[in-house]
Amino acid sequence: MSPTSSSGALAGSFSDDLALALRMADAADAVAMSRFDAADLSVEVKPDASYVTEADLATEKAIRAILSSERPDDAVLGEEFGSVGDSARQWIIDPIDGTHNYLKGIPIWATLIALAVDGVPRVGVVSQPSIGRRWWAAEGEGAWTNGAAQPRRLAVSDVNSLDRASVSFQSIAQWDDAGHLDGLIRLSRAVWRDRGYGDAWPYMLLAEGRLEMVAEFDVKEYDIAALGPIITEAGGRMTAFDGTDSLSTRSVLATNGTLHQSFRDFFSPATDSEASA
Repeated sequence: MSPTSSSGALAGSFSDDLALALRMADAADAVAMSRFDAADLSVEVKPDASYVTEADLATEKAIRAILSSERPDDAVLGEEFGSVGDSARQWIIDPIDGTHNYLKGIPIWATLIALAVDGVPRVGVVSQPSIGRRWWAAEGEGAWTNGAAQPRRLAVSDVNSLDRASVSFQSIAQWDDAGHLDGLIRLSRAVWRDRGYGDAWPYMLLAEGRLEMVAEFDVKEYDIAALGPIITEAGGRMTAFDGTDSLSTRSVLATNGTLHQSFRDFFSPATDSEASA
């Protein structure tokens, strides 16, 4: 599934890292798909009350084994096994983003692999093998997805008004817990279309030019690191909800770039105050 030799996407300073990330995605796909929708899938509850499956653990182990062999000096942060190393180069892994879908046999889940250098994601791979899709990017090299015959370069949409925008809000409960439910309801009345597609997929729809905004709250570094390079290399913009450029914030606002400030203004405290007055 890895198109490492069929496009110009691998030319550049991060070409070897991107090629490695794609090979790790191949390995992850094989492990995760071998247990997808299995009747005897082992599922446990973690201390934070979230679920983890045997496939989450095995997939992250497979990725870490490759990194241990091929990038032993790099640091690694993974959802299931935490952080090791203190290198400026850090691989950030979510073995199965969308575990709840995975354990229910719903095919909207993905493996997320990123390389951050000095805290900034430079390489990102999102692999969704259950539907045969993959997206990837490296800084300065464009964003790509697998096509029917050859890789296709991605570009965000040129939609420039909120009333023509299609957005994904991820989860009503997230917005409610973050204190932005009223803003979400106002947004649903201002845009052309709103849906809660969930997890990594809507970000990839944004990079493909099919959505204009995705936003969510209560995210971790491994939830979002792989998404950033793909969105930015496709011409979009991704920040925290408040506009901060940092992985450490626990929110995301991703847009087609053209409408980023419009969405920021829409959710500004002044706008919220006027709406509630």
